[in-house]
Amino acid sequence: MATLFSPGHTACAGCGQAIAARLVVDTAGPNTIIANNTGCLEVFSTKYPESSWGVPWIHSLFENAAAVASGVEAALKYLGKKENINVIAQAGDGGTGDIGLQALSGMWERGHDILYVCYDNEAYMNTGIQRSGLTPYESNTTTSPPGKVSLGNTRPKKPMPEIAAAHNLAYVATSSAGFPRDVQKKVKKALSIKGPKYLQIHVPCPLGWRHIPGATLDIAKLAVDCGLYPLIEYEFGKLTQVRKIVKPKPVEEYLKSQGRFKHIVNLPEEIKVIQEIANNNIEKYGLIK
Repeated sequence: MATLFSPGHTACAGCGQAIAARLVVDTAGPNTIIANNTGCLEVFSTKYPESSWGVPWIHSLFENAAAVASGVEAALKYLGKKENINVIAQAGDGGTGDIGLQALSGMWERGHDILYVCYDNEAYMNTGIQRSGLTPYESNTTTSPPGKVSLGNTRPKKPMPEIAAAHNLAYVATSSAGFPRDVQKKVKKALSIKGPKYLQIHVPCPLGWRHIPGATLDIAKLAVDCGLYPLIEYEFGKLTQVRKIVKPKPVEEYLKSQGRFKHIVNLPEEIKVIQEIANNNIEKYGLIK
């Protein structure tokens, strides 16, 4: 079966974002137009004069895929063509939750029939592994290095799904590259619903997370199975579905799989703090099966 996201791009080996992007566009199908923020995905998939995309694809600036997609959607409506075409805006976590949040909130508030996809690799990987608003607590990045003052990133992960749900969107969900069928199911569901939608996909980055390329999917699954990355769905502001966990794994297993947490794996008190984050997620969303 032909894919709408061709191989031959320049993503790192084991890139979770490349895996997720292929799942998204292949599920959406050929009648799709994509607006893409600046970031890893834009750089590795569209090096001039080549492109991996088998659908119309537009890149503008770091902050405005949501604004560009809004214009595309409005134009399709004016031309009477929107009914048969999916419009997707997409970016990484920095382009979504930091630089692009204003345009994204505007797109949501205006009620555009657009699916926005955030590929959450938890830092600005393309520009040097700097922390973003979605970087997890105590993660080591080039702008949140561990040292005498702190043990990595001092801020909690920005709750973008809850921010999206607060806009009363038609559909909000999280997924993970470690659960391909879940990604496909949620893309299909989102595109079947009229109005603004938000899908945040957890995508491990071997370069920034410092793990071996072959471990990408296993690490993605661990994040979900320990409770640090709940798979949830909201519809019009109300939590409607969660992926249950039969027996939560300890966060220590997840942390030890990545070099970005190497500085805390021998500090039981710090691991305890992150375990509490996972425990709070488990309780908040009712994740225990």
